[in-house]
Amino acid sequence: MPIREINQFWLICREDVKMFVLTINQRDSKESGDRVEELLETLGDIPALVPFQRSIGDEAIGVVQSAHIAVEVALEAIRERRWHIGIGVGPVEMAEGASINTAEGFGLVYARRAVNRAQRSTERIPLAVEGPSSEVAAEAEAVLRLIAQIVFTRTDAEWSVLDLMVPGVRGQQKAIAAALGISTQAVSKAISRSFWNEEWACRPAAARLLDLVAGPTALAPDTLAYNPRD
Repeated sequence: MPIREINQFWLICREDVKMFVLTINQRDSKESGDRVEELLETLGDIPALVPFQRSIGDEAIGVVQSAHIAVEVALEAIRERRWHIGIGVGPVEMAEGASINTAEGFGLVYARRAVNRAQRSTERIPLAVEGPSSEVAAEAEAVLRLIAQIVFTRTDAEWSVLDLMVPGVRGQQKAIAAALGISTQAVSKAISRSFWNEEWACRPAAARLLDLVAGPTALAPDTLAYNPRD
């Protein structure tokens, strides 16, 4: 991992890879209590440059280097119907092993702007994307929100089937039906009603757009002053 020393601190410096910062904060903490620890447990196995961790209050932040993983995290959070999700595309620097609260970089700025916009939104899917290319970010956001709408509306019965599915593997329905004690027809209907195949067909398109959001490699720093409460 390329690193550099500034002011006697070792900083993670990953200019050679794209970074996707996901800032996720809770919508219903007053009604349901703080559920951040549950979210962190859910995301604990996600491959991340900076593992997901609590930042402030009922909020978690993590950094991944794959757009496909960013899509996975966003949809996992959407499934719970209790999170605002902001995705920022841009670099992050922080002391290795330190708290995310000590980090700096455009990726954090964009993620903060995105999650704040998601919080203010009146749309059903509280998800936003920000990055150097605002036009492509808007396109990535639109596709992600469309996929998220599919995920958001699934029933518990559908999830009981889908949680046993493995993308790209044929001939699963009979085994899943046996495991759940239902008919293969019921499994087939659950897959069809939930648009599971359509979701997985669209995920690469969302990831491709997120990759394109990076745009220019250099931006004027005075246009992106970081304020965690902005």
